[in-house]
Amino acid sequence: MTGVRLGLRANAGQFALLVGINALVGAMVGLERTVLPLVGEQDFGLGSKTAILTFIVAFGAAKALTNLAAGTLADRVGRRRLLVLGWLLALPVPVLIGLAPSWGLVVVANLFLGASQGLAWSMTVVMKIDLVGPRRRGLALGFNESAGYLGVATAALVTGLLAASIAPRTLVWGGGAAVAAAGLLASILFVRDTRAHVAAEQAGHGGRERKISLRDAFPLVSYRDPVLRACSQAGLVNNLNDALAWGLAPLYLAAGGAGGSQIGAVAAAYPAVWGVGQLGTGWLSDHTGRKPLIALGMLVQGGALALLVAGGGAFAPALAAAVLLGAGTAMVYPTLIAAVSDAVEPRDRAQAVGIYRFWRDAGFVAGGLTAGLVADLAGSGGAIALVAGLTTGSGALVAVTRWHALPSAGAAGA
Repeated sequence: MTGVRLGLRANAGQFALLVGINALVGAMVGLERTVLPLVGEQDFGLGSKTAILTFIVAFGAAKALTNLAAGTLADRVGRRRLLVLGWLLALPVPVLIGLAPSWGLVVVANLFLGASQGLAWSMTVVMKIDLVGPRRRGLALGFNESAGYLGVATAALVTGLLAASIAPRTLVWGGGAAVAAAGLLASILFVRDTRAHVAAEQAGHGGRERKISLRDAFPLVSYRDPVLRACSQAGLVNNLNDALAWGLAPLYLAAGGAGGSQIGAVAAAYPAVWGVGQLGTGWLSDHTGRKPLIALGMLVQGGALALLVAGGGAFAPALAAAVLLGAGTAMVYPTLIAAVSDAVEPRDRAQAVGIYRFWRDAGFVAGGLTAGLVADLAGSGGAIALVAGLTTGSGALVAVTRWHALPSAGAAGA
């Protein structure tokens, strides 16, 4: 492919642009992480944790299904077009939240937000993988996920600090409108499609002449291939506990007497450590293999949630738990996507990553429902303890999975 080169240095400009855009994608979610559960309880008078967490269920369902569609459509429609569409879907979110007369419209806003994230975040992931080639895949994904979750952390911290002086819903719709407009303009004006880079990598890869169909790819990623199956279940459980941290932890801390700034600090510490940590863990997975980081990360997450329960909602142990949860997630998040990308041919990558991200973000649905229902029946502490056990079990499943070395990976499998 004349004029197309793979590698981080050769594509530094576009890579850096996509890093910045993904920080904006993350900020759209971060605007909600501190204040929206409290809005449901305080502004709309919702007493049921299940009812409050419906916004996360809606977000996760829309994002999971859009991930699945994005993986299939990326090669047909083009990565850049799907990225722009993702930002267009973000535009109604701040308006709906700002004007919502009932919690139902907030839930509808999160359907739009989930669909937006499914397209925009998926395309920044896939396009970075396309640009850098196989040898620095983990590093590229570390940069991508780091930018996104530092965006989440920054927005969560700012909204927590400002919530005492500015109405929480005003923070969400005002900030959301500015972020969505900036992301849309940057994507339209400066981003270039990366399908030519995929073709260049595939030309040197050999393999099948045709892309695998969704009908065959879905069972392959979901359960037939042991490594892909391990990745899919770990991704689902990871986002199951993230849903709990997003929707239930602020309510758990508020019930323990924490103020808005303390809740904001905890809500920001988790994605901040997660974001910064991925700069190292993505690179490390290229050199040590994917399995050790995935298994250890899930076990650290389980321990962090156990510490949160043991602290009973007090600020200091909750902050320590948030730091540990962020560290464990940093080990897991970029490494899982890299492992899925290793396991398939370049032409099948967007679809395989889309299927994996479908299962991963289905964890928001499972987490929102599980955390809400169990919290209503057994209290928030019981819900957190249950998810801690599920997360530890997921790490154990990865640990006993036989990982095979893959020629497309930048490091040998564990």
